[in-house]
Amino acid sequence: MRTPPMKIVVLSGGVGGARFLSGLLAAKAPDDEITVIGNTADDIWLFGMRVCPDLDTVMYTLGNGIDPERRWGRTDETWNAKEELGAYGEETWFGLGDRDLATHLIRTKLLHEGVGLAEITARLCERWQPGVRLLPMTEQEVETHIGVDGADGIDTIHFQEYWIRLGAKVPVRELEFRGAEAAKAGPGVIDAIHGADLVILPPSNPIVSIGAILSVDEVAEAVRTTKAPVVGVSPIIGTAAVRGMADQLLEGLGIEISAGAVARHLGARSTGGVLDAWLVDTSDEAAVVSIEEAGIRAKAVPLYMNDDATTAQLARDTLAFA
Repeated sequence: MRTPPMKIVVLSGGVGGARFLSGLLAAKAPDDEITVIGNTADDIWLFGMRVCPDLDTVMYTLGNGIDPERRWGRTDETWNAKEELGAYGEETWFGLGDRDLATHLIRTKLLHEGVGLAEITARLCERWQPGVRLLPMTEQEVETHIGVDGADGIDTIHFQEYWIRLGAKVPVRELEFRGAEAAKAGPGVIDAIHGADLVILPPSNPIVSIGAILSVDEVAEAVRTTKAPVVGVSPIIGTAAVRGMADQLLEGLGIEISAGAVARHLGARSTGGVLDAWLVDTSDEAAVVSIEEAGIRAKAVPLYMNDDATTAQLARDTLAFA
């Protein structure tokens, strides 16, 4: 007997989440619906434009427009505008490619016209046809700021400056989701979570991607109270992040760099957290017992998304575990 179509909600950051989503699209049943709640706390104003890196990475990746080597930005990109900005003496640490500029310009134009970010994202996705409904976590401006050592104490800088200009090579002293306390969930977000048959936290950064989305109280409360199971995939294998700088952030915030510690940081829904279940890599199978002692079901499966086949298999393992 054919199972009914599923409504799947995924809370996603950029590269890791987008990669997982590509596998999920390959693994899902034809009638299953996927809604992605995208992180917008990485967003930044640059040269008068609103840049939304994680939303764009999901859109480009699933729409076959992403650069396959970098896993961010447009394929066949050129950098003439960036070079010209440098010639005028402007800082060029953020990679604004010529083709990518069009997306930021259109988004900014529509924002100035009073169009909400959810509607803007939907219009942009009309071109890319990502195969998912992509929703910003909020339409208010929330920005991740990182505290680093300064000459006279702690200097607070935008996350993008920490990640790109500084290469995430300096210790993290503080973390702030600026604007989150006043932010409301974006249009469609709460209904999607409450109407879901399954909520997935993919292997995105647990601090500045998943943590940023959950910094919006309405979103976190919806995840805690949805009737759907909430299954997470560890972004940590062994003692290192699969990709990105999750390990630096965890260390800076005093959280052990391990799959088990991240699960306990997110917490079991039975004790006020957001997880029902957590997938770890086969190399971390010894952590399963301690995770389950914290009230979170756990299972070890291969987590490395080395190619399309292993990425789709991880998605199938996630669906099966749920």
